[in-house]
Amino acid sequence: MRLLLISASALALVACGGPATSTNTAEAPVVAEATLTAAPAAEVTYAKAATYHLDPNHASLIWRVSHLGMSNYTARFTQFDATIEFNPDDASLTSVSATINPLSVETHYPGDFKAGHPDSPYDGFNEEIANSPDYLNAGEFPEITFQSTSITTTGPDTGTVTGDLSFLGVTKPVTLDVKYNGVTNFPWAPEADHIGFSATATLNRSDFGQTVGAPYVGDEVEVIIEAEFDEVVPAQAPTEE
Repeated sequence: MRLLLISASALALVACGGPATSTNTAEAPVVAEATLTAAPAAEVTYAKAATYHLDPNHASLIWRVSHLGMSNYTARFTQFDATIEFNPDDASLTSVSATINPLSVETHYPGDFKAGHPDSPYDGFNEEIANSPDYLNAGEFPEITFQSTSITTTGPDTGTVTGDLSFLGVTKPVTLDVKYNGVTNFPWAPEADHIGFSATATLNRSDFGQTVGAPYVGDEVEVIIEAEFDEVVPAQAPTEE
């Protein structure tokens, strides 16, 4: 129907218009179609194969969990360590190990904890989260550990790291999505590579036996990691004079 109306309108316009005065009609200029070309992918520079140790001054380990569905309660650990055996040519030869001190949890709780929790045996929220058997139970489990078991490359600077997370006496596999941020060298240590990574993971705390606060506190925990690592350069033996 629409085509019929358009055709009828066109015919009416021709009928209403006068006869053509010239058979030489100017041709419309030809406009070249724009060609969309993808920008070339940025070249990724890899660090050398070596052992790399965490730079704690340029690293953060944040976790978030839903609170009543209203917000994601956010806290961090301030004391953790990690080592990478890095091989840019063969992911199977790369490995990651990490340890976290649960006593270093930092919630930035601004309120009067004792006023709001008069029955708690702890003086502050950090202390309760770190030590309570309902939470991190650091007295019985003084370390949280991670040891990679497999690494898969998904792009020039992306991959997944799957490993065993040991938390509250339970060991479960966890997979991190990882982005390699590049390599640099500092003027004061030009021989040592300095590399950086960003990583995220999601786990269910109930898998490790922690259910306190449910359902008001969510089960799913998001982990966000930003970390830089220094190449471990073997000490050179002193030269004999």
